[in-house]
Amino acid sequence: MQRVPMTIRGFEALKEELHVLKTVERRQVIEAIASARELGDLSENAEYHAAREKQGFIEGRIAELESKVSLAEVIDQTQFTGTTVRFGATIVVADEDTDEETTYQIVGVDEADIKKGLLSFSAPLARAVIGKSEGDSVSVKSPGGEKAYTIVSVTYK
Repeated sequence: MQRVPMTIRGFEALKEELHVLKTVERRQVIEAIASARELGDLSENAEYHAAREKQGFIEGRIAELESKVSLAEVIDQTQFTGTTVRFGATIVVADEDTDEETTYQIVGVDEADIKKGLLSFSAPLARAVIGKSEGDSVSVKSPGGEKAYTIVSVTYK
């Protein structure tokens, strides 16, 4: 199996979600199924069917998270220094057409949230800047056409 890179923060978030599913959500759905069974005829019991469906979702998510946690390659970006872009770097890029600057941190696929400035390492912009340094210009194919960016700064925090 191929290891999946993620930051410490992303790994901890996955572990926390897994813990909540196993210790809280799983117990609640088991109690809901038991309560619904007490209502009688299961073939027409909407509460029972809804609880069983939720149980299936929870068990599926637990299996998915356990797999992700086991395959995680946790990378501590605070151990990196320099001006070369690597996984975990926080970068500021400037759109060469508008001079608009945007800040992103390059993170794992499961951590990505563009609204929070968390850019998946597999995103076109991240793939273009990884291995480049401050001051370098990169070109990225986007749905609107080719976009050019300049790497303004690279930090590891």
